[in-house]
Amino acid sequence: MAGRGSDGWDVSAKAWIEVLGEDGDYGRKFVLDAPMLARVAGRGFERALDVGCGEGRFCRMLRDLGIETVGIDPTEALVARARQLDPAADYRIEAAETLHVPDGSFDLVVSYLSFIDIPDLARAVGMMVDALRPGGTILVANLTSFNTAALPTGWVRDRDGHERFFIDRYLEERPVWVGWRGIRIQNWHRPLSAYMATFLEHELELRFFSEPAPRGGDPEIGERYRRVPWFYIMEWRKPG
Repeated sequence: MAGRGSDGWDVSAKAWIEVLGEDGDYGRKFVLDAPMLARVAGRGFERALDVGCGEGRFCRMLRDLGIETVGIDPTEALVARARQLDPAADYRIEAAETLHVPDGSFDLVVSYLSFIDIPDLARAVGMMVDALRPGGTILVANLTSFNTAALPTGWVRDRDGHERFFIDRYLEERPVWVGWRGIRIQNWHRPLSAYMATFLEHELELRFFSEPAPRGGDPEIGERYRRVPWFYIMEWRKPG
């Protein structure tokens, strides 16, 4: 999550904290949490870096698995909330593109729905790779690119009253403003090829890719999600 003042995060942080609460929204609770934790649990990870940790929700989950975790986020109010909920943990006000951690100091680096908030993807990924030890893992949950290509329009009704999902300018990387329930922030749309190319340029190895289905929650939301999935998960390994 970016908090550079002009992207909406500083003024939206309070509403974000209220909307997500401590349990998270539908996508986190019923789509992403279980498969993300399944990629981590029982694999011997010792030290993790959560890039764009927000209010620290996934950091707390990693800690519950016995993984020492550092969370970074550039939005002061979100880091303050993370520290309030988890006073003994290590949360830092930092942006992904200006990360200050020793090279090779983590065996797991996580981006849980934060890439869409990062303006300079190439620089951020480079920092994440440097922070990772050889043989370490970068675990990513991200919005699908056809989803971000639909922002801010998304679902519309055609002349016959049928709901359709509107996608436009898919190949054009661009910032998009989105708003809901008192939150107004800037996201970034990038085609999937931009993400894949960035990781491949660092000679990382793709080890896992999934488009997870919802598990539980509101069935009406789940049915719409199955028509147009929101997320994918991918795991990359640093050689060595």
